[in-house]
Amino acid sequence: MKFNPIFLAIISFIILSCNGQVAKNSQTVDAKTFLEKITATSNPQILDVRTPAEFSSDHIDQAVNSDWLGNTFVEGTSKLDKTKPLFVYCKSGVRSGNAATKLEELGFTKIYLLQGGMLKWDAAGLSKPSTKVVGMTMQDYNKLVDSDKKVLINFYAEWCAPCKKMTPYIKTMQTEFANNVTIIRLDADKNKTLMAEMKISELPTLLLYDKKEMKWRQSGFVSEADLRKQIQ
Repeated sequence: MKFNPIFLAIISFIILSCNGQVAKNSQTVDAKTFLEKITATSNPQILDVRTPAEFSSDHIDQAVNSDWLGNTFVEGTSKLDKTKPLFVYCKSGVRSGNAATKLEELGFTKIYLLQGGMLKWDAAGLSKPSTKVVGMTMQDYNKLVDSDKKVLINFYAEWCAPCKKMTPYIKTMQTEFANNVTIIRLDADKNKTLMAEMKISELPTLLLYDKKEMKWRQSGFVSEADLRKQIQ
């Protein structure tokens, strides 16, 4: 069977896109490799594409901030050297990946992306140690799951696309299953100490407890049907 060359080209493009290979000037690396490449680069250019509030709470040393979701992203990158390596990161890797496409359009020739963003950076133990407790403590958390009913904990973030997609039916279930299951949503950005102690490096993350014992843990998008099966 023969296929039209145009059809084959389209299929090839789709396959490359799914594998993240279309962006020729970008390379996604894990946290350890990201740090190694930064360390090996003289006067590294590090770009944090999160919001100013996220940046002010914590960021990688020497990074500059230009909010991908803001209106001045291009202007914020104008002083960077397009011929030198650029190290880009966000919270989970989604915004930085989108930003990389724009950065390539702007002429940046070598872009390194932090796989999993600051969530993976923190989980790898690369953030500066902090004695400041941000949000709930582990002791507080243990009290939450100490219940005669099942307890479902949902770690989420306002900027997380899968979290937003899941929010409506999780809120519906909070009421629907109230007699048998306590469903608690915890904002990851407001509970950084807990996130670090529990080594949660992806969002959304869901944890189901029964009599204080964890029965199920899942990171990433979960459909309404699958979630209902878990908690019923």
